[in-house]
Amino acid sequence: MAEATAGVRAALADMRALVGEAGWVADPDAVAAHCLDWRRRWSGPALAVVKPASTAEVAGVVAACAAARIPIVPQAGNTSLVGGAVPRAGEPSVVLSVSRLRRIRRVDPLDSSMTVEAGCVLAEVQRAAAAVDRLFPLALGAEGTAEIGGLLSTNAGGVHVLRYGTVRQLALGLEVVLADGRVWDGLRALRKDNTGYDLKQLFVGAEGTLGVVTAAVLQLFPRPRDRRVAWVGVPAPHAALALLGHARDGLGDALVACELVSRFALELVLAHVPGVADPLAAPCPWYVLLEAVSPAADGRLAAELERLLAAAARAGLVQDGTVAASAGQSAALWRLRESVPEAELRQGPSLKHDVAVPVHRVPEMLEQGTPLLEAAWPGARVVAFGHLGDGNLHLNLSCRGADPAAFLAAETRCNAVVYDLVERLGGTISAEHGVGQLKRAELAARRSAVELDLMRAVKRALDPAGIMNPGKVL
Repeated sequence: MAEATAGVRAALADMRALVGEAGWVADPDAVAAHCLDWRRRWSGPALAVVKPASTAEVAGVVAACAAARIPIVPQAGNTSLVGGAVPRAGEPSVVLSVSRLRRIRRVDPLDSSMTVEAGCVLAEVQRAAAAVDRLFPLALGAEGTAEIGGLLSTNAGGVHVLRYGTVRQLALGLEVVLADGRVWDGLRALRKDNTGYDLKQLFVGAEGTLGVVTAAVLQLFPRPRDRRVAWVGVPAPHAALALLGHARDGLGDALVACELVSRFALELVLAHVPGVADPLAAPCPWYVLLEAVSPAADGRLAAELERLLAAAARAGLVQDGTVAASAGQSAALWRLRESVPEAELRQGPSLKHDVAVPVHRVPEMLEQGTPLLEAAWPGARVVAFGHLGDGNLHLNLSCRGADPAAFLAAETRCNAVVYDLVERLGGTISAEHGVGQLKRAELAARRSAVELDLMRAVKRALDPAGIMNPGKVL
């Protein structure tokens, strides 16, 4: 642990006594793991790593840090892709992990809500909802490790935003420990509450810079009885967009996901991920993965999906396709889409872009961005995939055999190519991964002075000492 003054040492001793040995991380290797981000790009020193087991313990730790002006880095899962959950280099901090806040406090199927603590893993929350015949619809590749506190703090989206929205729409209420150690209890399971400012929305997506989320009331939905997944080959992004329009018109709210995958992205998966297979007989330039659900298991959903795809094929939008006939086949199709990041990692160094544009401008982004990016680094290939249904695509650049250091050194130049294009198309430089340390300078450069002033005013009001996750976002 980093060296500390007498006042800081006294505060750390108080924290250790408060959380007990079970909540105090002493092993150097374990401490180091909390100080290194998931992409292994950012790290910083920890004065201590603490794991409180209750909201009261979180409040006590934060109050001790506030009194001694010790920076706090809230951490939930440590799966941030933008360096948002580890200390900054040269800034010794207390890492406050919520991983021991694991209680599911309440599940109410009649009210279609559940109250869970911030350390609950997403898969556990999904299972608890299913146990009462309800659905918590947030779904993403890291659901076996991602914790609710982190998902709320980054406003996670996942693959079902098209139907259910982001976590911002799924959170009915929050419990938050403020920067001075006070606890705000906003755990209200209300769909309507028009009494002043909607305070919970300040903390959703704030990346731990305004307070520590300790619990949340989450919205549940009827559990589907029928689920259909299709993998469809299309000639171009414009055809994929037109297919999305047909699917929305034909399926309505039954359509819960629409993903886009380029042929090159699929080829990486086929080359590097064991146990997968190309589901179509011949290659297509692009692929669309559709998922639809229904509360009735009467076969009508399958028939409607088949009719929709047949009509799209007659219109020249679909070149080939398959509809999963079982849960296992559905999982295999989703695995192709969800394995793209793993395949990229095995292929070699890559530069990643988590951007979004209005849905109708996705083809423009792909058709203009691909040649611009590949020209920025000759020999590299664009790996394009993501959530067509909400306009959030990952326009990544992969270069097998490139020197990793030299390739990463080109990140600023390549980012500018993508971000300038996205801005021209009315989009955003961060759709679901957040700002963290990675995009802090870009945020400052690309948002208006008025918007930045408003953000800083909120930060000053809620964290005047600047101890909550310093160096992130702003």
